[in-house]
Amino acid sequence: MAITRQKKEEIVNKVEGIAKDASTIVFANFKGLSVAQQTEMRRGLRGQGVGYTVAKKSLIKRGLGKAEGEMPEFRGEVAIAYGADELAPARELAVFVKKYPEQLAFAGGVFGGRFVGAEEMKSIAAIPPLQTLRGMFVNIINSPIQRMAVVLSEVAKTKSE
Repeated sequence: MAITRQKKEEIVNKVEGIAKDASTIVFANFKGLSVAQQTEMRRGLRGQGVGYTVAKKSLIKRGLGKAEGEMPEFRGEVAIAYGADELAPARELAVFVKKYPEQLAFAGGVFGGRFVGAEEMKSIAAIPPLQTLRGMFVNIINSPIQRMAVVLSEVAKTKSE
């Protein structure tokens, strides 16, 4: 069924608004997702502050024409996941890509104001959350102190014997 010109303009305006407000936009190829799977995915993404919408490829291209670089080539049906957090859209979509590998895949995205490919978007999705990174940093800082305490404890044991 054909979309009216007014509806196309609304979709392009929505995509332009998403591009303006979102820190990161992730393109996803999807095929064969059931309504229940899509609903589960939308709820999961929404719970993490990530929006998800489906639009025609030509309308997405028209709405995102201002980003730097070359837009990835779209194959099949395309959806966009977006959010204010720079890593959340990719990370949260990766959860569902792992859950539904046959029906859902990364197709690229916009990160830092430029287009990136699917492989780069997968690597962005692998970056842990900020809290985890902080914990890792604290462990690195704390590790030498712990080792020094163990050494001093062993020295104290040997001197007391």
